[in-house]
Amino acid sequence: MALTHRKVLLLAADDFEDMELLYPLYRLREEDVAVTVAGLDGHPVTGKKGHGPVPVDTTVGQVTADEFDALVIPGGYAPDKLRRSQAVLALVRAFDDAHKPIAFICDDMVNAGVDWVDQAAVVDGNLISARTPADLGPWMKALLAALGRPQD
Repeated sequence: MALTHRKVLLLAADDFEDMELLYPLYRLREEDVAVTVAGLDGHPVTGKKGHGPVPVDTTVGQVTADEFDALVIPGGYAPDKLRRSQAVLALVRAFDDAHKPIAFICDDMVNAGVDWVDQAAVVDGNLISARTPADLGPWMKALLAALGRPQD
């Protein structure tokens, strides 16, 4: 498959929006993308609707942007926990500085200073965003396109 050699880092913390972590995890693996789940402390994480525990492969302090082709940040309450970590902030900045795709969904984006666009998926340079779990399909299609998957 076209994406066999691609590697994606998926950030995880407790109280993630269940489908916003699980859907990209399994959808990317379905495309033969190697997905690494990184947590804050190496402990399994649980979704805000109770799914889990989801094991993590590593911690954010043990990975670098150089090792991956893209970054996925699920929503829910997890981003509130993740953004308090200096290691997470440095990692996200490194992905952005390298112009690698960063896919994020359902975060508190307006309070973070973005210009809100009411579309299922928005691609702005290397940033790929979506509004809600209802937008998971278009959001993942945009990420897969950024990773080089031929479009149907």
